[in-house]
Amino acid sequence: MNTKKREFSLFGAISNVILLLLTVLFIFPFYWILTGAFKAQPDTIKIPPQWFPVAPTIENFEKLVVQNPALQWLWNSVFISLATMILVCATSSLAGYVLAKKRFYGQRFLFSMFIAAMALPKQVVLVPLVRIINFMGIHDTLAAVILPLVGWPFGVFLMKQFSENIPTELLESAKMDGCSELRTFWNVAFPIVKPGFAALAIFTFINSWNDYFMQLVMLTSRQNLTISLGVATMQAEMATNYGLIMAGAAMAAVPIVTVFLIFQKSFTQGITMGAVKG
Repeated sequence: MNTKKREFSLFGAISNVILLLLTVLFIFPFYWILTGAFKAQPDTIKIPPQWFPVAPTIENFEKLVVQNPALQWLWNSVFISLATMILVCATSSLAGYVLAKKRFYGQRFLFSMFIAAMALPKQVVLVPLVRIINFMGIHDTLAAVILPLVGWPFGVFLMKQFSENIPTELLESAKMDGCSELRTFWNVAFPIVKPGFAALAIFTFINSWNDYFMQLVMLTSRQNLTISLGVATMQAEMATNYGLIMAGAAMAAVPIVTVFLIFQKSFTQGITMGAVKG
């Protein structure tokens, strides 16, 4: 018994050490960006490196806001991500509910199309997508980034899986009570799929915020750039000003990390429920 306890304690100690090392490994780039954002330019290129800003300064953020429309870039990123999240969650939850609980001709074929669309990379549909955007006259607008992301096949797939948990008896009872389809969904179905809805919201926000490829193709004017594109242009124009680049990277990273930390519980709950479904 003592031998087993010692083996278990040794295994736990080794596991904790490995987890600690992995945590440091993953957190260090974020730490380096944050500390570099508050360093003067000479301190960012010192060898050996300066692990902590000895003389912290906000000069990099001042230059970022004064010399570049950084606040506009940040607002563009926030608006695109929030609008995409709202539209994707609304359409995906309704589509997933219909595919899971309604029976109609071509239902399986339609769901198969959503599954097949998940396997298509964006580059495959890029040319027709750009032509459609140009035809609509919305190129180089925020809508050009938002609209192509609204019909997200993964969102429909995820919400369909959660909608399978809705008891059919509850839906039939609501129908017998005279509820409309929309009211039935909102009052009966939505409370059941709410964890999946929360997980999808976080997935969508992060995916939209980090969708550098679509933003690069659809946005051209400097005023309409997102924070990610703005930081990339600064890196091309001022490749030696690492402090300014790190300040822009920090401005791009902090909001998305904050969103995840705030909604981490809902995200974990949604993913866990999806994992143990059925």
